[in-house]
Amino acid sequence: MAESFWLSDAQWDRLRPLLPNKPRGVPRVDDRRVISGIVVALQSGGRWIDVPAAYGPRKTLYNRFVRWSAT
Repeated sequence: MAESFWLSDAQWDRLRPLLPNKPRGVPRVDDRRVISGIVVALQSGGRWIDVPAAYGPRKTLYNRFVRWSAT
């Protein structure tokens, strides 16, 4: 298996202020983990099924990608 991708501290520090910060009632899955998973999915050609479970639920990754890309 290839090495996992994780956002560096510098990348995360630049992205964090750009993310929405509205609680939706359910505790959020870690945004840094989700964004790293989205990057992996996009690197694999948008195949959400190829994202390892270490990045969280695939449905969460997909839903956040769709929601964030619509804004």
